[in-house]
Amino acid sequence: MMVRVLLPLLLCAVSARADFFQFDSICNVSTYYFNYIYCNIWEGECQPNQDDATQQVPTRDLWAGFPQDYISLLHQWYCSLGQCCESGDCRITNNITGLARDLQTKLHGQHLAQSVVLKAIQGFINNPESNKPLTLSFHGWSGTGKNFVARIIADNLYRDGVKSECVRLFIAPFHFPHGRLVDTYKGQLREAIRDMVLRCPQTLFIFDEAEKLHPGLIDAIKPYMDHYDNVDGVSYRRAVFLFLSNIGGATINDVALDFWHSGQNREDIGMEDLEHRLRAETMESQGGFAQSELMSGHLIDFFVPFLPLEYRHVKLCARDAYAARGLETDEATLDEVAKAMLYVPKEERLFSAQGCKSIPQRINFFLP
Repeated sequence: MMVRVLLPLLLCAVSARADFFQFDSICNVSTYYFNYIYCNIWEGECQPNQDDATQQVPTRDLWAGFPQDYISLLHQWYCSLGQCCESGDCRITNNITGLARDLQTKLHGQHLAQSVVLKAIQGFINNPESNKPLTLSFHGWSGTGKNFVARIIADNLYRDGVKSECVRLFIAPFHFPHGRLVDTYKGQLREAIRDMVLRCPQTLFIFDEAEKLHPGLIDAIKPYMDHYDNVDGVSYRRAVFLFLSNIGGATINDVALDFWHSGQNREDIGMEDLEHRLRAETMESQGGFAQSELMSGHLIDFFVPFLPLEYRHVKLCARDAYAARGLETDEATLDEVAKAMLYVPKEERLFSAQGCKSIPQRINFFLP
């Protein structure tokens, strides 16, 4: 630690009598890059601070007056470390075109999720002055694509997808299993979110099986999703929160079944047919969601319904599973895979009870 303190001081010591060469600026640049090496290559103990200029990437104005050769050399060296990107942070890609393509081509039977998620994410990315973080709540049966869409979002907003240091996944029963430890979990969760926001200018937090979260846990992080400039000096406005749950699955299925019985296309189901019912069922449900200030404070920006998947959608999932393994298949095999799934209602065999979740494992039984 002493080396980290003294060396930048030595680099800056000449600044007082060298105004012509702009050593004040050189000092700032040198300190920034020394901090980068110390924290990321030597893996020293670092405590990022958004307000600390020595831990922020130097801006173009800082380089004014520097010899162009010096700038080019330093730029090449910095890029060689993998930290040079048009976005300003290599970890963040914000590939909206890729997001739209993946939602359209990889997600099957979910026209509402495709539309709402794309508009919500695109609007948030294109509005750097948003007055609150983006909070989305995904609802539907298991296997309908909630986790899959969360992964698609991560893959297109971040270079390393869900493995990015700017993305954090919490699974309620796994990370917060004991009700008696909720106070401990509160502190751990707040610290984890704050630490990540300090390290990344744009973050993604995914809460799977959110209906099993203790209400106190959600309320503990409610200020981070509210309309505040900052919380204890830290701004959370460039964070995205995704809550994934099975709440509302029955309601979504009832609406889809009503459309089918009336002879209407499922693609004609609109948000107006589901959102208010989904919000009401979430408020009345058991668990952390209904009892939390997240609901009473109307902090969820969009309730995103995931429709039950039909036979044709299961076949498309099977096709994708084969393609992901580099295997060729035919319609007969895809039919066999789809027929092996369980469907409801039993009389009509309309909706897959398992969605596409088990398809990758199912095709193992049909391999030669």
